[in-house]
Amino acid sequence: MADGVKEASLSIRSADLLFTPIPERIARLRDLAYNLWWSWHPEAQDLYRHIDADLWEEDHHNPVDFLRDVRQRKLEAAAADPAYLAKYDQVMAAFDRYMAAEDTWYRRTFGNGNGNDVMIAYFSAEFGLHESLPIYSGGLGVLAGDHVKEASDLGLPFVAVGFIYPQGYFRQRLDPSGWQEAIYSKLNFADIAATQALTADGREVVVEVDLPGRAIYAKVYRIQVGRVSLFLMDTDIHPNSPQDRELSARLYGGDQEMRIAQEIVLGIGGVRALRQLGIHPNVWHMNEGHSAFLVLELVREQVAQGMPFDEAWREVRAQSVFTTHTPVPAGNDAFPLHLIEKYFGSFWTQLGLTREQFFAIALQHQQWGPTFAMTVLALKGSHVHNGVSKLHGHVARGMWHWLYPGTAQDEVPITSITNGIHSSTWLAPAMRRLYDAALGPDWEADLDNVARWEKVRDIPDDQLWETRQALKRDLVMLARERVRQRHLRLGSPPQVWPVLDEKILTIGFARRFATYKRATLLFREPERLKALLNRSDRPVQIIFAGKAHPADDPGKQFIQQVYQMSQQPGFLGRILFVEEYDMALARALVQGVDVWLNTPRRPYEASGTSGQKAGLNGVVNVSILDGWWPEAYNGKNGWAIGEEREYSNQDEQDWHDSQHLYRILEQEVIPTYYDRGPDGIPHRWLAIAKESIATIAPVFSTRRMVKEYVTRLYLPVAEIQA
Repeated sequence: MADGVKEASLSIRSADLLFTPIPERIARLRDLAYNLWWSWHPEAQDLYRHIDADLWEEDHHNPVDFLRDVRQRKLEAAAADPAYLAKYDQVMAAFDRYMAAEDTWYRRTFGNGNGNDVMIAYFSAEFGLHESLPIYSGGLGVLAGDHVKEASDLGLPFVAVGFIYPQGYFRQRLDPSGWQEAIYSKLNFADIAATQALTADGREVVVEVDLPGRAIYAKVYRIQVGRVSLFLMDTDIHPNSPQDRELSARLYGGDQEMRIAQEIVLGIGGVRALRQLGIHPNVWHMNEGHSAFLVLELVREQVAQGMPFDEAWREVRAQSVFTTHTPVPAGNDAFPLHLIEKYFGSFWTQLGLTREQFFAIALQHQQWGPTFAMTVLALKGSHVHNGVSKLHGHVARGMWHWLYPGTAQDEVPITSITNGIHSSTWLAPAMRRLYDAALGPDWEADLDNVARWEKVRDIPDDQLWETRQALKRDLVMLARERVRQRHLRLGSPPQVWPVLDEKILTIGFARRFATYKRATLLFREPERLKALLNRSDRPVQIIFAGKAHPADDPGKQFIQQVYQMSQQPGFLGRILFVEEYDMALARALVQGVDVWLNTPRRPYEASGTSGQKAGLNGVVNVSILDGWWPEAYNGKNGWAIGEEREYSNQDEQDWHDSQHLYRILEQEVIPTYYDRGPDGIPHRWLAIAKESIATIAPVFSTRRMVKEYVTRLYLPVAEIQA
C-alpha cells in the first residue's frame, strides 16, 4: 500500500448505515465488496450469488449495491448455513493471504535491488475493471483495467490515476430502425466500490487546477483493486460552476474546449492529487496521450524549486514512460494553438518560456494549421515509448519518423510491448476447472510458462467439447434475454423475436463499431452469405455486439446495417445484434462462441485483445493479420484472413479480404466444425482449439506484458535516477 494512503475501511464504515444489517459472522462481505479482488475471483462472487442469485443479476454483479438491496433474512440464512460458512471462510482466508503476501513476483525478483526504491504512477483516461463501474468505453480502458489487476497480482509498487465520470459511458439502445441511441444516467457513488481518498491525517483530497479566468476543483475517490489503489477525480462538486461540474461527467464527451480542460485536470490535477496523498512516484506512465500534460506539471514543480527549464525537462523526461495505442493520425489529440494560448497563457511564464518556445514543445502541423499535439508532447517528454504490438511499433515508427530527423525509420526510438489480457478476469470458471485438472491447481502462479500449457493437449476431447457446449448454452440464454428485453421495450410481438440455436456453429463479432473494424465485411455478397448461413447440414449463426462513439455517425450506420440485415428473410435468426455491450456480455461472448471473427482494415488495429480472450477459452480465431494476430498465428491455431500486406486502395483491400473470408468459412472453418467422429465430437476442431489455448494463453497475457513493462521500461527508467 502506498505511503500516506489511509485504509479504505475508514470510509466504508461511514457508509455502513446504508447497508442491510449483516450478521457478524459474515460481516466481512462488506470489506470484500470494496476491493475489486472479487471481480477476478469467481469463488468470491459466488458468496453473493449464493445469498440471492436473482438479485445478484439484477444488481449487475455489484456487491456494494447488492448489500444495500438484499433482504436481511437471506443474509441470516447464509450465516446459519454451515456449507456457506465453509466457503466464506475459505474465500476470506484466500483474500487475506493475497493482501498480506510478501512473496510476490516483484519482491522475489527485484526486492533486494533498485526495485525497493520504485513507485510507478499509471495515468489513463479510462479504466475497464467491471461492468458495475461504467467508466470505460472500449479496448483502451479494458486494457488499463487489466494492467492494474496484473500490477496487483505481481506485487508492483503501483498506483493509477483517472476520472470517475459520474455519468459514465452511455448505455446503448437501438430504436426500431436499428439506430443507436445513447442513454446517460447518473452514477450513484454510494452504490459502487469507491471511497473518498484521504490524506494521512484524514482530510479529503481535493485538487485545484487553473483554467482561463477561474480555478476548477476535483474531488478524489479511491477504488481498491487488489493491492493497487486507483485514484479517480470528479469535478462535480461545489464551488465549481455548472459548466465545470460537467467537465468530468462523461467519458469522451463535449467539444475541444471540454477535451482540453479534461486533459488538463487529468494530467496536472492527477499529479497534484498524488502529491496531496503523499505518494511520490519516480516512474510516470502515460497510457495514451490524454494525460501528457502531467509532463508540464512535473517540469513546473522543478522550475518552481529554482531549476532551469532545460534541466527540469531532462529530469522529468528521464522519469516518464509513454504508450501509444493509435495507428491512425486523426486519433491522436491535437489542439489548435489559440486554445493552448487560452488555457496555458499564464502557465508558460511559470516555466520561464516564451509563447513560441512553449508551442514548440509539441508543435505539429496539420492540414488545417499548426497544433499542439498530445502524442508529440508525450513522445518528447518521455524517456521510453512503446506501441502495443510488433506491427503497431513498426507503424508508429513510420508515423512519428518526422520527429527524429536524421534517424532511419527503423531506428526511431519507439519499441513495442504486445498487449495481453488479465486471464483470471476473462477465463470461464468451467474452463478454469479443466485447466486445474490438466495443468495442476497452481497453474495461475505459473501462467506465462509456455511448456506447462502443452498439457492442455491432454484434456479429453469429450470434456472440452462438453464444456464448450455448456458455455455456448449460457451465451445463448443471455443473448435471448437481452433480445427479449429490447422487444418488450419496443412492444414487438413474440413471434418476431429471433431465437438462437445453441447446437450450431456460432461466430462472434463484438467490439467498438469504428468503421475501420469493418463489421459489415461479410455483407458484401448477401446471397453468398445467406447460403453460407442456411445450409441445412451445416448451419451457422453470427452474434454481433458493440457500441459506436456517440459522435461517430458512420459507426452508427454500421450498427444499423447489421441490425437491418438481421431482420431480412434468410437472416432472421441467423444474424443477431445484441445491444448494450458491456464487460458482462463481452465475457459471455469470448467464452461462449465457437469462432471469434476480427476484420480490421490492416494496419489500423494497434493490437486488439478480444481474440486473446477468446483463445484463452478455447474459441478459434478467424482474423485479419493485424495487431497481435501476426505474432500468434502459426497455421494451426486458427485462420488468417488475407495477407501481411497493405493496399493503396481501400475498396480493393475490402474486396480481397471479403473474398478470402468467404472462402475460409465455406471451405475450411465450417467443414472442420461439422466434421464429427462416430461419437459426435469434432476432433479436428478441438485439436485447433487446443493449439489455440496452448499458444495464446501463456504468451498473450498481462502476466507476460506487465513483466515486460517492468523489465524493459519501468526499472530502466528508475535506474536512471538511482
